[in-house]
Amino acid sequence: MSPLRATATSRGRRPALVALVCVLVAAVLGAVAVAAFHALSGPESGPSGKEPVPGKSSDGSGNEGGSEGGDADGGEAVTEREPLQQGTGLYPRAIRLRHSGAANGHVLASTVTFRGADGLGAIHESTDDGRTFRRVGDVADPAAADGKGQCCGTLYELPRRIGDMPPGTLLWAASTGQDEDDGRRMSVRVFKSTDVGRSWSYLSTVATARGEGGGAGLWEPEFSLDAHGRLVCHYSDETDPAHSQKLVAARTSDGRNWTGHHATVASVPEPDRPGMAVVRRLPDGTFFMVYEICAPSGKYRCVVHYRTSEDGWDWGDPAGLGTRPETADGHYFAHTPNLAWAPEAGNPEGKLLLIGQAAHTRDGRRVPGERREMWTNSDGGKGPWQEKKAPVPVRSTKLDHCPNYSPSLLPSADGRRVLEIATDYDGGVCRPYRAMGPT
Repeated sequence: MSPLRATATSRGRRPALVALVCVLVAAVLGAVAVAAFHALSGPESGPSGKEPVPGKSSDGSGNEGGSEGGDADGGEAVTEREPLQQGTGLYPRAIRLRHSGAANGHVLASTVTFRGADGLGAIHESTDDGRTFRRVGDVADPAAADGKGQCCGTLYELPRRIGDMPPGTLLWAASTGQDEDDGRRMSVRVFKSTDVGRSWSYLSTVATARGEGGGAGLWEPEFSLDAHGRLVCHYSDETDPAHSQKLVAARTSDGRNWTGHHATVASVPEPDRPGMAVVRRLPDGTFFMVYEICAPSGKYRCVVHYRTSEDGWDWGDPAGLGTRPETADGHYFAHTPNLAWAPEAGNPEGKLLLIGQAAHTRDGRRVPGERREMWTNSDGGKGPWQEKKAPVPVRSTKLDHCPNYSPSLLPSADGRRVLEIATDYDGGVCRPYRAMGPT
């Protein structure tokens, strides 16, 4: 988690003040009414073996259920930014369904929001490729109720059977418990839906902090499948006294029992804080992870890095910090990265789309106009990245928990367009906005 809620040595330990402000704003504005539920789940489909890779999935789409590909009509239309929802909406995520029968092609988006003092995962659906959305469900976790706190939700569609869960099962996970009055006991909890996001039930807990390290946190869950078809959850862990924060991965073969918890990025200097991992699988089977590494001070505070893995589980020496993506003129991203893969005509590798909260020049200055910037790379992340205009203009220049904080990218099937959801201030409210533009 970026140091936008606290100091670098305590960052990620989200201040109760921020959560209280969000709760009060949501209480004033009220929750958006939930649209009428209707069942759209389709028949089981998908493989029972390894995770599909782009261009090689069982349905021919090349999607694994993350921010990858989908619209059939292509085109390069640009749309104006519009709010995804009324009121507070944090940490947006977007996926396009590929394993959900009659709902295939629908776009689902999620945010962390509040109803009074209760944290919620708001689920929105688009049946027209992201042009319009309606709210269709809520993830209501009792562990996030009554002001206990919730952060950093993620949304994922299973591309294959995991335990008794068929392909198309939706998963939602978040960090909960950061604001408990009787001592922080944060956990990463997973919920599932079998009716395209209309209803949700508790599935499992990936990890629980149990107050180690004086109320240390567990943040920013992210799902992927490893090369053997096991479900992996990546998250940021503050519970190791030797590390202010490190990245950890755990895996499961049934969705309920999580094992093998191990560090994937753990910097040797104790104050360093690797966090906010996002993982995508490339057409050649390589797994690509982006993340930030924050430090107490210096030019590269919270700079974005990446590393790769052959199997999505073993990421090499955790002390290796990875590679810093840069443009040809030395620009780099800092804070809250997100990543997507898109096909590219004539290039079997496709291209990666990268975005972060703030872009900086070689000498550490903020890039003018950078709040509408994303990058692409057509060589598997190697070499310089190309600067492009991001679809959503973010008008606030603040560096805190709201403007452009962990935006989400969802490319079209032909890779020519991308849907972006990014947060920005509307008065004192942090709202998610959506727009579409060329890649």
